[in-house]
Amino acid sequence: MGTHAEQLRNKIESKQAVVAIIGLGYVGLPLLAAFHEAGYPVLGFDIDPEKPVLLKKGENYLPHLGSDMCKPFVGSKRFDATTDPKALQKADAIIVCVPTPLGQHGEPDLSYVVNTGVMIGENSREGQLVVLESTSYPGTTREDMFPAMIKAAAKKGVNLKLGDNVFVAFSPEREDPGRKSHNTTTIPKLVGGLDKVSGELATKLYTGPIKTVVPVTTAEVAEASKVFENVFRCVNIALVNELKTIMDAMGINVWEVIEAASTKPFGFMPFYPGPGLGGHCIPIDPFYLTWKAKEFKVPARFIEIAGEVNNSMPHYVVHKVAAALNNHSKATKGAKVLVLGLAYKPDIADTRESPTYELIELLLDMGAKVDYSDPFVKYTKPVRKYNLDMHSVDLTPENLAKYDCVLISTNHSAFDYGAVAKHSKLVVDTRNAMKKHAGEMGERLVRA
Repeated sequence: MGTHAEQLRNKIESKQAVVAIIGLGYVGLPLLAAFHEAGYPVLGFDIDPEKPVLLKKGENYLPHLGSDMCKPFVGSKRFDATTDPKALQKADAIIVCVPTPLGQHGEPDLSYVVNTGVMIGENSREGQLVVLESTSYPGTTREDMFPAMIKAAAKKGVNLKLGDNVFVAFSPEREDPGRKSHNTTTIPKLVGGLDKVSGELATKLYTGPIKTVVPVTTAEVAEASKVFENVFRCVNIALVNELKTIMDAMGINVWEVIEAASTKPFGFMPFYPGPGLGGHCIPIDPFYLTWKAKEFKVPARFIEIAGEVNNSMPHYVVHKVAAALNNHSKATKGAKVLVLGLAYKPDIADTRESPTYELIELLLDMGAKVDYSDPFVKYTKPVRKYNLDMHSVDLTPENLAKYDCVLISTNHSAFDYGAVAKHSKLVVDTRNAMKKHAGEMGERLVRA
């Protein structure tokens, strides 16, 4: 290894390497805390001016991570947070955790990645390791982020040479907000470099806070592995969503079918239907791969069909709501509907790509009067495609009785499903949340 690589390796091994995290959200914040807990000096960077202020006070703005996560930052000489990109010059390792959303027409939006590459290049110095964690198609690190870094650094008079005075790798984030069985330090970490030296240095870096680090041969392998993980889930969720529509037409409870099939100890993995896809990965990442596949003139049929099935689920659910109201002699137009759950999964405040937004908009388009209730999301904020400007309604017996239909979109454990069963005129359940109350509800309960 050259001089810069040796110096960086020694800093990493002695835990003197300053680790900067760009993007202090659902991925970056727990990673920042993990490196700090492991004994490294850390620097958090975010364009949101409120985040550094809160972190310096030890306050966590992501409730699902727990109130204690950020307390060790208070008074720590190994912690700093900033919105000043010039501070990145202090870093020995820079880890990029920025969004990779879809554009208006479903195309990949790499603007955050590319702009971050430019920012790093403008504030670069020799001897730094840069690792991208944002999910994207294979080739993003090598073909998009790294060239942006090189070009920006050259304008500042810094000549970066891969494997000599700069090291670049990809290590996909694998966060699952709200999951209790694993966390940032216990989820195995894939690492692939743009060259051998970069891969070795990145592997060494993550070995500090992460219990299991899995090196792969290239950044492209690591990028493809992450996309494949999400494609696997997307396709299987689509399969069970399609199964739901078939079983419903046959008058069979799909949830009982899945439960029965799950008794097989091999050859089966349960996936569960829902009102549509939500979250930062599954609704987005597979379509990065389908877009990239077109460059090589290779069809991605399974992924595209899965997308069609999953994207049709909100329409299917709203159709079930309209049919259920009709069976209770109530038109959708003018009906009062309460949607339970705005977050995309139970017991968190994360609403990214939540199908509930589309459910609400479709119902409003049909003339329904719609409210929502979510103990984790008190009011809506503008998101990629929606700006509902709504506030959460308290789930009380009195409120439940006011609505013509209660639509369960997210099965938060905080919801009193006994009260829902007792006081609701009609419930449309997309999550099997009312399983225990099916007997007492009779025709007032509709599965969707």
